[in-house]
Amino acid sequence: MSTLNILLAGFGGQGILFLGKMAAYAGLMDNRQITWLPSYGPEMRGGTANCSVCISDDLIGSPLVINPDILVAMNLPSLEKFIDKVVPGGTVLVDCSIIDKKVHREDINVFYVPATRLAADNGLPGLANMIMLGKMLKETKFCTENALEEALLKCVPPRKADMMELNRKALKIGSEL
Repeated sequence: MSTLNILLAGFGGQGILFLGKMAAYAGLMDNRQITWLPSYGPEMRGGTANCSVCISDDLIGSPLVINPDILVAMNLPSLEKFIDKVVPGGTVLVDCSIIDKKVHREDINVFYVPATRLAADNGLPGLANMIMLGKMLKETKFCTENALEEALLKCVPPRKADMMELNRKALKIGSEL
């Protein structure tokens, strides 16, 4: 893998930017070149949020992901906006707890992940993003498991240290789907 372009999208408050930060840090922990470009509307919670992440063995020319190799869609407007931009052979992860629409492209790999429901059922409110990240790791091998653990240690602030095990549990749920 030379360059991997990842686009993560959903509503503000779903942890999209944190999901992107985790993916970017994981790439960094694997000694790769990375960019992380968050984008969100002025509404924040409930508004749109997306994040471009590039992970590469080479220098990265632009941090903006136009045609993702991986799309994580956590709401219907994001799926509808970005699905046609995914490169042929790309991977799409859909939070099917929120999105009941099926993807009709046959040239991409699509995984329907009931992340929001699984997070609620397992006492992990707000961690659907980590379930999606665990599934993304399983299906794309975008980083090593060690790099993802190191990224978790870097990204979770000390004031939220009590969330470490919950994040690990969510990642494990996603990786075992």
